[in-house]
Amino acid sequence: MSRPRLRAVTRRIGTGLVVLWAASTAAYLALLAAPGDTVDAIVGDGADTPQIRAEITAEWGLDRPPLVQYLDYLRRLAEGDLGRSYLLHRPVAEVIGEQLAPTLTLAAAAAGLGVLLALALATATAGDRRPWLRRASSGTELLLVSTPTFLIGIVLLTVFSFRLGLFPVAGDQGLAALVLPAITLALPIAGLLAQVLRDALDRALDEPFVLTARSRGLRERAVLLRHALRHALLPAVTLAGWLFGILLGGAVIVEQVFGRPGLGQVTLAAVTGKDIPTVLAVVTLSAAVYVVVNTAADLAYLLIDPRLRRS
Repeated sequence: MSRPRLRAVTRRIGTGLVVLWAASTAAYLALLAAPGDTVDAIVGDGADTPQIRAEITAEWGLDRPPLVQYLDYLRRLAEGDLGRSYLLHRPVAEVIGEQLAPTLTLAAAAAGLGVLLALALATATAGDRRPWLRRASSGTELLLVSTPTFLIGIVLLTVFSFRLGLFPVAGDQGLAALVLPAITLALPIAGLLAQVLRDALDRALDEPFVLTARSRGLRERAVLLRHALRHALLPAVTLAGWLFGILLGGAVIVEQVFGRPGLGQVTLAAVTGKDIPTVLAVVTLSAAVYVVVNTAADLAYLLIDPRLRRS
């Protein structure tokens, strides 16, 4: 890897680490700002005994200076120690680890499906071809983006599960149970990405390099896919990185609608039970996933556009 490219990669990873540190610090400060004693906030609705209070004080270092407490909190996070849930009497990392795979599977399936739908819609309707199809596609995309995720899920459940019986109503039993939740999350993403990608394709099709490609006798479909699409991907990649973070939040709602296991169930139980260590861990984990996805999107720029590597 050349030195400029290594510098660019290092800078993007460093920015991601700063964002992660800021999110972790904000979560820690939110714990300190909670009403009442910090031990009370960590105990939540769990058993409250002198022994448990002593364990919390020792684990969080509450008998030491605030700066030492904060640095110890960051050290434990860096080591992957997310603390202990005094409501569930288990390590938080263990609780989250058991539910992480279903949520990531749902998020990855929805992201992949959303990107494929957006690419199909944008490439089919970009340019001046078939204006009726473009208008129909734009109207459908606007409707999908404007509709709440839980409403899309309820409509899909009513039609494909209750009436047609094609998919399970609830649970996480096999691939069939993943289809409707993934579509529910993917449709708004596809609507937004398709609009951005189509606008970028329209601008790229007016560039001089497209005229040159056409003058060489390339068919319009080849011009679109081989030349214009690459130039149109940058804004779509930026938006896709942001949308994946939104997608994790949407997964919490969709898991509730479809009765699936995952971080949604854990988060809801932690919030209702005032299980602060688990809530803090979910917030920190969400920030980490968001940072990783956006850093990957930044690094993808270097692969898509050679001019960024040179600059």
